Formats: sequence, C-alpha cells, structure tokens
Amino acid sequence: MIRRTLSEILIRGEIHDPEMNRMSISVGEVRTSPDLRIATAYIQPLGGENQEEALSALRRNRYELRHAVSKKLTLRFSPEIRYELDDTFDRMDATRRLFSQEDVRRDLDDDTDTGGQD
Repeated sequence: MIRRTLSEILIRGEIHDPEMNRMSISVGEVRTSPDLRIATAYIQPLGGENQEEALSALRRNRYELRHAVSKKLTLRFSPEIRYELDDTFDRMDATRRLFSQEDVRRDLDDDTDTGGQD
C-alpha cells in the first residue's frame, strides 16, 4: 500500500518541489520494519540517471511525502520513510554477465549433463 501510494504521489507531482516533480522516479519496493514505524522505499529514477539528485530531492521532501502518504492511507501511525537506490536491475545485469561467461556456461552444462550429481 505504501509503495503504490508513494508512486501515485510522485507521478501526480503532488509535492511542492519543481525539481523533484521534473524527475520520473519509480518505487520498486517498500520494506517496513516489524513494528511498521520505518518504511524503506527502494527507488530508481527513469533511465537510472541522476540517482543522487533523486535521492537528495526525496530526502529533502521527506516530511511532506510522509504527510501525503499518511493522509491517503488509514494507518495507525505514519511511518518514517527512508529512501535508498534500488539496485535490483544492476544485480540482474551482473548475474546475466556472470552466466554469459564461457567457463560458467561450461560448468552449468557439465552439471546438467550429469543430472546435477557429481
């Protein structure tokens, strides 16, 4: 719910910060602490560019964003929202590069040929 709400707020440009509203920021995931008092939003600016600028804008507007999210959700209390870069796509690219290496492919093919038993 927090991820969807935060995404909608960012898409609609509901925060009074022209610099942030010029950016297209996607929220890939939001993880909450067990007590729901802290929510960490993993974000990525469109195209992966200006990441530090996007983080800075979100952090600068954290109180207004928190208020906007809590206003739209019916939560017992409003969680503190922290922002981190979403590195999911970077990790996927690194995994693809790893699997494309000839020695890794060879090892995988060998394992498949033996049915996974050594």
